[in-house]
Amino acid sequence: MKPLFLISNDDGIHAKGLYALIDLLRPHGDIAAVVPDSERSGTSTAFTMTHPLGYRLARQEPGLTIWECNGTPADCVKIALKLLLKERRPDFVFSGINHGYNGSVSIHYSGTLGVAQEGCMSGLPSVAFSLDNYDPDADFSQVLPYVEKIALNVIRHGLPPFVSLNVNLPPGRPAGMRICRQGAGRFEADFSPCPHPKRPGLYWQFGHFVNLEPADSTDDDLKARAEGYVSIVPQQIDATAYAAMDMLKKWEW
Repeated sequence: MKPLFLISNDDGIHAKGLYALIDLLRPHGDIAAVVPDSERSGTSTAFTMTHPLGYRLARQEPGLTIWECNGTPADCVKIALKLLLKERRPDFVFSGINHGYNGSVSIHYSGTLGVAQEGCMSGLPSVAFSLDNYDPDADFSQVLPYVEKIALNVIRHGLPPFVSLNVNLPPGRPAGMRICRQGAGRFEADFSPCPHPKRPGLYWQFGHFVNLEPADSTDDDLKARAEGYVSIVPQQIDATAYAAMDMLKKWEW
């Protein structure tokens, strides 16, 4: 039997990157895609408790079923595993292909990464793919061979328990692939006033990224981005700072 791939994203059901990933993976297995009905960027692994969740069958044909959901990316994975696919559990979870870069600390913010983390926490080998191009009509053709190579390796070898992959793809022809660590950085929030005749004190939130890597760093995903490489960062669910545990044990309690 062919493997079953669960696909989701945070760009929504109309995103070009979603269908680029579906078309790429269809020859290698059956596909069940459960995706937000509109963009849900920046939702990380948030899930919905304040209003009812629902889904709608959007497309069905041999080897491919697509549902749209009114929840977050993590909601989509949860609904897939608990309701839609409870008779046949997926073998792998793939997220994306996102329109926009998701390296460094984006793991803590991105809904694209939220899909992979939710799949990983559910015990499934999971990969998030992002293209460093925010154009809704972005060209994926030059990076698809790399996406396929990475996906097939995961299908063939699996991943360690509670480890997922964060894959970022350059906007043009890649210089190659690098296994990287997560680069150090942070997002600095900025707020722009949003005038409203009845509600003063409203703001649009945006921001910019601050790269905290030293100039001579060579092994992080931010350096790979700067040099045009596909970066592959293995990420784990366990966020324990083990060195800090040893430090805390030396304190007077």
